[in-house]
Amino acid sequence: MKKYFALALVGSLALSIFVGCKESVTYKDGTYTGRSSLYEGEDGSDDGNGYGEVSITIQDGTITDCSFLTYELDGTLKDEDYGKEGGQVANKDYYNKAQKANAACAEYANMLISSGSLDDVDAISGATINYNEFVEAVENALAEAAE
Repeated sequence: MKKYFALALVGSLALSIFVGCKESVTYKDGTYTGRSSLYEGEDGSDDGNGYGEVSITIQDGTITDCSFLTYELDGTLKDEDYGKEGGQVANKDYYNKAQKANAACAEYANMLISSGSLDDVDAISGATINYNEFVEAVENALAEAAE
């Protein structure tokens, strides 16, 4: 019985060392841009959300600045008019939801700057698609910055 316990203990220790050894990546200083792929409608229609673009500045291997903007499928920036129809708020609930998702873009960028790690950026309720676009865009920018 002691033999099995010892084997289990050694196996657990080896596994924890292996899992704990994440490959460290260093980044070149500079400003890098990443873009997510197009998020199209679930049914393949043009009713999709668009895409996101991130700009990341790295200094001394640390993320010092980040901005994240999202765009409609046609390339129109999602700004204070996002969610309006013909320049007017036709559906207040839809407009508020669109603006909440738009505001989350700055929050995602701020979380990345303060934590320094994409792993520490949490999705914001109501802005999950933007979160997925943010993660993909950041991964693309960091791949460019990797040494």
